[in-house]
Amino acid sequence: MTTLHGTSEPRFAGLRETLRRNLVSGEEIGASLVVDIDGERVVDLWGGHRDVARTAAWEEDTLTNVWSITKTVTSLAALMLVDRGELDVYAPVARYWPEFAAGGKRDVEVRHLLSHTSGVSGLEQPATVEDLYDTTGAAARMAAQTPWWKPGTASGYHVMNYGHLIGELVHRITGRSLRQFVAEEVARPLGADFQIGAAEADWTRVADIVPPPPPPSDPAALTTASPAYKTLTGPAVAAATANTPAWRAADIGAANGHGNARSVARILSALARGGQVDGIRLLSEKTIDLIFDVQADGVDLVNGLPSRWGVGFALPRKDTLSWIPEGRIAFWGGWGGSMIIVDLDRRMTISYVMNKMGPGILGSDRSAAYVRTVYDQLP
Repeated sequence: MTTLHGTSEPRFAGLRETLRRNLVSGEEIGASLVVDIDGERVVDLWGGHRDVARTAAWEEDTLTNVWSITKTVTSLAALMLVDRGELDVYAPVARYWPEFAAGGKRDVEVRHLLSHTSGVSGLEQPATVEDLYDTTGAAARMAAQTPWWKPGTASGYHVMNYGHLIGELVHRITGRSLRQFVAEEVARPLGADFQIGAAEADWTRVADIVPPPPPPSDPAALTTASPAYKTLTGPAVAAATANTPAWRAADIGAANGHGNARSVARILSALARGGQVDGIRLLSEKTIDLIFDVQADGVDLVNGLPSRWGVGFALPRKDTLSWIPEGRIAFWGGWGGSMIIVDLDRRMTISYVMNKMGPGILGSDRSAAYVRTVYDQLP
């Protein structure tokens, strides 16, 4: 039996019914969905199952790999250092990480890392998933590389290495790993059940990822010299990798964050709520404004999507996701359809996390339906 749990205001009855229907039909296996408006969770729902066999229920504290939603938490960590005056987004990366100047990257700035415009969007070959698990070694290899396009001229989505690049800056400044910093400075103070990787003690409550259907094309169809091919094969990562002990033990700030809709919303609502969550300040309004300093606006060289990147977050474009309105909105999604949308105009955060991945690069039919229903109910 599939049961939907949690609370939702009467005006969001349609949203609740859409999620319930998807769980019953099998469109969803397990999922959680939160809408936070100015610190009040007006929707807080979860249900379904953690496994394909539907033998283990998705509980209130179930976690799952949230893929690239992890990047938004990594971006927040970097912005916290900016807010403290320890990191300047317009400074060369080499100011903090001297080795990064190699390969003609002396003038690459921190903002280029945060907006996927650095030209270093993956590992040079040979590259395997196991290379990503050596966080320090992989970062050193990236520092030695030559950019795959002229930095600052276009975005090229940093699929799997975003956290290695930002994480190395965090490490150089704080002496702590990205994983440690997020745990000690973000998750723990906010009481948010989120972590980069997943501690072994929590594996019993982690919902395994259910891979999406095979894509219509693969990297082999791309020109081998293109940034897209180099990125998607540097390294290639199968979705089922997220269910392995080695992945969960790693510090991959681009893609192996584990949480649920409630914890992701708790953390990212800091942007919508003026930089603080229940009296705990993470950012100033001035630092939040940096997010909307547009760094790239065009077709991304790696994922092929029309993309508008601010500092650390994507900004809406109707030709990318028509169901996200215009305005002061920062967002991104995880592979398979999970989403985090922070609407500063409405002081609202929408968070959706699931284990059954849908097809496509960004968003899914399910996430589109949920987000449209939320906005339909707002004044």
